[in-house]
Amino acid sequence: MEPTSFSEKTLTRTLLDVLIRAGLIAVLVLFCFEIFSPFRDLMLWALILAITLYPLQQRLKGPLGQRDGRIATLIILIAIIILVLPIYFLGTSIADSVERAMELVKGGDFHIPPPAESVASWPLVGQPLSDLWLQASTNLPDLTAKYIPQIKDVSLTLLSKMAGVGMGFLTFIFALIIAGIFMAHGEGGSRSAVQIASRVSGPGRGPKIAALCTATIRAVALGVVGIAFIQMLLVGLGFVFKGIPGAGLLALAVLLLGIMQLPVTLITLPAIVFVFTTEGANTATIVFAIYVFIAGLVDNVLKPLLLGRGVDVPMPVVLIGALGGMVTSGIIGLFIGPVVLAVGYQLFWQWVQDRPPEEGGPQP
Repeated sequence: MEPTSFSEKTLTRTLLDVLIRAGLIAVLVLFCFEIFSPFRDLMLWALILAITLYPLQQRLKGPLGQRDGRIATLIILIAIIILVLPIYFLGTSIADSVERAMELVKGGDFHIPPPAESVASWPLVGQPLSDLWLQASTNLPDLTAKYIPQIKDVSLTLLSKMAGVGMGFLTFIFALIIAGIFMAHGEGGSRSAVQIASRVSGPGRGPKIAALCTATIRAVALGVVGIAFIQMLLVGLGFVFKGIPGAGLLALAVLLLGIMQLPVTLITLPAIVFVFTTEGANTATIVFAIYVFIAGLVDNVLKPLLLGRGVDVPMPVVLIGALGGMVTSGIIGLFIGPVVLAVGYQLFWQWVQDRPPEEGGPQP
């Protein structure tokens, strides 16, 4: 009985040591995650930007020398300038639109036309909408005073969302700077990624998984987020130069529609109709209509060039990633969500297709 008792004591002690070590490791991991969590989106976004822009750095190595740090710094400075100028114009447009609206309301020149008689015949909402519309056209101050609490809540929500957009833009700028640091050490980072993937999935599959993640990130970042951002800049600048009311907000709506893979013509066509209705058909409005319409369709040309170079990601995956990322992480999540979900989707199907051979079956 003594050997058995000794063996049981040894087994108990070994199991206790394993549990204590596992508990200490779990506590350490939790503390590390808690400390790192405020910077999670920033670092993840910086990593996505670095992977996306790194091929450009490799192409510029020859003409600009072989110093990765200098080339990465130049790319990040140019990217920040390209971002700041259009965002400045769009922000100025938003401020001007709000200022004009406030002046119009304060001056007493703002009048709402009465509703058409056909509005009351609409099913379900026709009569209540017609009554509310008629009251707004005849006695707007009393109607506004009646709904002041709701208007206050909506205004505070809009202000918080605008503040979130501003913080998201600043976070994006910081992420670009960190991405430049990653790019300056791109070769070492690539080796580290392969080593981590090899440690997790084995030396045979590690390089393939690292390459798959890199290709997916570049495909989604360029083919979805990049194209949507290009469309926002093209359409938004057209709205700003034409003086469309709320041009900045409409440009942000173009960005959202582009990321969610919805047609941007939902914004551009009403804007074209508005311009022709208010200014009539002349050379300026015709040129504006042609430019904005083409800018709204530019994704049909860019998607085969950019998205087709990477891996195929179904549109529902991108849509769910964009909406889920926006709900969980705000404006930054709108960009990060599609990329992360697309990488997970590709890794899952890689795991499904890379099945081990059946027992007794032919070996690959």
